[in-house]
Amino acid sequence: MPSPTTPTVWWVRRDLRLADNPALGRAADEGAAVLPLFVLDPVLLRSAGLGRRAWLMAALAALDADLRAGGGPGLSVVEGRPAEVLPRVVQRSAASSVHVSADFAPYGRRRDASVSAALAEVGVELRATGSPYAVAPGTLRTQFDQPYSVFSPFHRSWLEHGVHGPAPDVAADQVSWLADPDRVELEAPDAALMDVAGEGPARRHWQAWLDRTSGGPADYKQLHNVPGADATAHISPALRWGHLHPRTVLADLATRPSEGASTIARQVCWRDFYADVLLHRPDAVTRPIKPQFRDLRTDEPVPGSVAADRLAAWEQGRTGYPLVDAGMRQMIAEGWMHNRLRLVTGSFLVKDLHLGWWHGADIYMRHLRDGDIAQNQLNWQWVAGCGNDPAPYYRVFNPVLQSEKFDPDGSYIRRYVPELADLDLTYLHEPWTAPGGPPPGYPAPIVDHAAERRDALARYAELR
Repeated sequence: MPSPTTPTVWWVRRDLRLADNPALGRAADEGAAVLPLFVLDPVLLRSAGLGRRAWLMAALAALDADLRAGGGPGLSVVEGRPAEVLPRVVQRSAASSVHVSADFAPYGRRRDASVSAALAEVGVELRATGSPYAVAPGTLRTQFDQPYSVFSPFHRSWLEHGVHGPAPDVAADQVSWLADPDRVELEAPDAALMDVAGEGPARRHWQAWLDRTSGGPADYKQLHNVPGADATAHISPALRWGHLHPRTVLADLATRPSEGASTIARQVCWRDFYADVLLHRPDAVTRPIKPQFRDLRTDEPVPGSVAADRLAAWEQGRTGYPLVDAGMRQMIAEGWMHNRLRLVTGSFLVKDLHLGWWHGADIYMRHLRDGDIAQNQLNWQWVAGCGNDPAPYYRVFNPVLQSEKFDPDGSYIRRYVPELADLDLTYLHEPWTAPGGPPPGYPAPIVDHAAERRDALARYAELR
């Protein structure tokens, strides 16, 4: 144990909060003072899309403000490679240990191994306490001591294992805080995001949703697939960035038992499942879990090709299929997309446009504020039929039937596709059938779904 007369470093990553934070709690318990540090890693910044980068800057500003409100000098943001930054910071501060929440993603594990080795050279230990998950990846195993590959038995094991309650909160005004002299000024955050990014907004939003008498937890099971109802909690960015820990979410849901609450908890379990899968299959970032799918014929969007034009139309929300276009436009406008639409738009890319799932995964990661490598890549593989516990390959979402079923009054489509706002509901789901065709400015369908469905099934049949 370090001496209580020496400081510690709290290395902030995906835990941008003060409450329910075991790594921060341990740093505060072991150190005479705590230096809160965020490293602007050029590797991660290069891969961060506009949505995630903007959210990160707002979230860092929010955490900095929370730390200053507790009387400290704020968050130290330092630029550079973590394996070079951390040894410098601990030597300047005379810190005896560095505390983190464990990272299980492929890059995070490599980075942390490198940092741990670099810190060992200066006699300091990297200590991981807790994780961003309700049940940490690698915890649950089958009766044959193998990782789970199917969700349902993982879910049963997850329920049997249980989840710890929230960790004790750290009172910012009860901690002695330090700052690093090489910290940089944060770039000005998007003012609009300051109302939604960070621990305070996340906790207020989550509590307000829990207290809703309509469209809240009690209605979640019934309405979570209806995008126009806007009945989801919108907490995926808060979980991705650690403004809320899933322990907190599950503990709050336990006080409001209902079928809806159980359905939300199941979604938290899916998040844990995919993180566990990626721990054991780090190659799944770029390669299909099911190896035979490497041979699936796909159309490559080389510049100037029809496939490239179709990919651009899909990304811009100009496919001519209203529900698909509404989903893509929501993502571009808000950095978030309703889960039902993530499935519909994903199926359309893979099975109507015959493009590789990885192209869609890359575009999602560019736009989504909640972009998470495990959830993103493995949900795309689920849609494509090549991942763990996937949708059957022959399941091809019909974009018109999905539209009629999940947006029956057209409220979601009208919200995000203004060209169709005044179109009669009779034609809204198939605007090409309206007298005179689609309204001005809205495209005709770029493909015929029935024909592309047959083509998709033929391509999948080649793998058998």
